[in-house]
Amino acid sequence: MKLLILTGLSGSGKSIALDTLEDCGFYCIDNLPITLLDDFVTNVMKQDPKTYNKTAIGIDARNHSESLYAFAEKLALIRAQGIYCDVIYMQAEAEVLLKRYSETRRRHPLTDLNLPLKEAIKIEKEMLKSVAKCADLVVDTSRTHYHQLRELIRGYVQEGSQQKISIQMQSFGFKHGLPLDADFVFDARCLPNPYWNPKLRGFTGKDQPVIDFLNSESIVTEFFQDISGLLERWIPRFEKENRSYLTVAVGCTGGQHRSVFLVDSLARYFQSKGSNVIIRHRELS
Repeated sequence: MKLLILTGLSGSGKSIALDTLEDCGFYCIDNLPITLLDDFVTNVMKQDPKTYNKTAIGIDARNHSESLYAFAEKLALIRAQGIYCDVIYMQAEAEVLLKRYSETRRRHPLTDLNLPLKEAIKIEKEMLKSVAKCADLVVDTSRTHYHQLRELIRGYVQEGSQQKISIQMQSFGFKHGLPLDADFVFDARCLPNPYWNPKLRGFTGKDQPVIDFLNSESIVTEFFQDISGLLERWIPRFEKENRSYLTVAVGCTGGQHRSVFLVDSLARYFQSKGSNVIIRHRELS
């Protein structure tokens, strides 16, 4: 049996993630109190394994603070029962959350305490710190749109079902900010930039003219070999630590050419070696 616990900041996309998991065949429950987690596993999931073989549970900061601090203990009790359990923690930058609430006109769960929205977001993040530390996967949705998030969640579920570490390869543009959920970040801005070639500027790193240009540069090949060699050496160490997910980010200036090419190249390389790879190009819509 598999249990996914989905948690994180309000407005970060938890509802979208739960809906996606339901579409993937998970039995989904939202806002289950943390105090009931292990009882649910013992008295519900294990009593009806056919119905609850794949279950996703959403939890948020409306739990009592004592329950939030005890989350790690509850998680250990669940795993001790032989349940494969992953925790997905979702977050976004405060400015992004403020904008989302302004656009949707929805109430933040903690505004019932008569707190200003900005303060409620800050307090919620602090309340969930102990839960965030238990996360197997941290998803920052600050620059992720609806379809990208659904694709990421689907990819995680599909790859995770093979009980092997999943590697998310992500391209990004430094001018749009660093990805906050990355375990490794590589800077490709030192490489020749196709942007300065007028004939290549309108393409991306997925297009053959850019691919041919970058493949012709020996320094790009060396850069790729150094990154792939480092990852090939250290990914097994992460697997030994029972990590189920690893995010590798490669950035260039705008996230259109060099980083896209390198991420696709790295993904193909590790897929050819049997790794579970999820590809995400943050700046490509």
